[in-house]
Amino acid sequence: MKTVAPSFAQVAGSRDSTPALFLAFACGLIAANLYYAQPLAGPLAASLGLPPGAAGLLVAMTQAGYGTGLLLAAPLGDVVENRRLVLALLAASFCGLCGLASASGPALFLACAFLTGVGSVAVQVLIPYSAHLAPEPQRGRVVGTVMAGMTLGIMLARPVSSALAGLGWDRAAFALSALAMAALALVLRRALPARQPAAAGRYSDLLVSMLRLVGREPVLRERALQHLFMFGSFSLFWTTVPLQLAQGYGLSRSGIAWFALAGVAGVVSAPVAGRLADQGKSGPATALAMASALVALLVAHLAPGGTTLGLGLLVFAAILLDFGIVANLSLGKQAIFALDPALRSRLNAVYTALFFTGGAAGSFIGSWAQANGGWTLASRIGMALPACALALLAWGNRPR
Repeated sequence: MKTVAPSFAQVAGSRDSTPALFLAFACGLIAANLYYAQPLAGPLAASLGLPPGAAGLLVAMTQAGYGTGLLLAAPLGDVVENRRLVLALLAASFCGLCGLASASGPALFLACAFLTGVGSVAVQVLIPYSAHLAPEPQRGRVVGTVMAGMTLGIMLARPVSSALAGLGWDRAAFALSALAMAALALVLRRALPARQPAAAGRYSDLLVSMLRLVGREPVLRERALQHLFMFGSFSLFWTTVPLQLAQGYGLSRSGIAWFALAGVAGVVSAPVAGRLADQGKSGPATALAMASALVALLVAHLAPGGTTLGLGLLVFAAILLDFGIVANLSLGKQAIFALDPALRSRLNAVYTALFFTGGAAGSFIGSWAQANGGWTLASRIGMALPACALALLAWGNRPR
């Protein structure tokens, strides 16, 4: 029998923002698991016996797991009781993180990274879940709050893992996050109301419907491919810049952690992009977001190594890059959510899975480039990625 979930107001007993903030906090904790390894790829690879050129695999496997989970697990949110699905995914994250904290060989570490990525898809179940629980007048605010929490978790993951590693153990973030996932699962099990989706159907039909969306919706294809290149540049930069900061500027892990905090400023671009889209300026805003990423990577490429000026330029580049990436993501989600409100979960899953392949590739290519051509090669490839996104945008806007 179908279970009707109570609204946010009923859950909280009032119309305050507490439930939305709680789900935002949960999404931030879960999403951070995707990025703890990013600033530590070099040291972790060395401890596992991997060559420097393969360090990006540690991040790429987590992102590949996330992309796989988006395609195979996230669609279950349309047919499976949501709380049970979230708890199962948190269990997968817990097991993966325990493995990341203890694995002594590269094969087990990479397998656990993949499993952690799959489990992190819980955030993509909780975001639509929050929309279903929120009363209609509050839905936009609630979903925006939850997404902001997810983005903040992503941005804080890098400085947190760097700071913890600076205390003496590279894998401290994995161990602490495993404990956090266990505690979060216990809290969510008691706090979340059950939600059994009204839709019923076979799992195979869900997967087929997602493939049909790709063929049917040109906006979905265009936005996903554009952000694939944008997210690739983001992953490439944040995988390689810690190595450049350590080797080219002599920064310690605590110094790299402080540098990574610069990316948090990018969170503010999401509401700005949303307002521009509401005003019918999505096209110019998208072009501006992509141009921001291109300029950021050009500045990073030109930054003179080992100088105070160069370090300042890298900080500016990090802020501008994250601003552009977050803005483009927000604009893309708004564009695809407008296609069919009844299919938002599947549209979101397809969109995110497609652009995450760019993130996985960017991490791997960045590490390879840094190992074989240094910062010069890595930053040149980084510049090419938002340039490709801009070219795709111009191609899509050409006269028909």
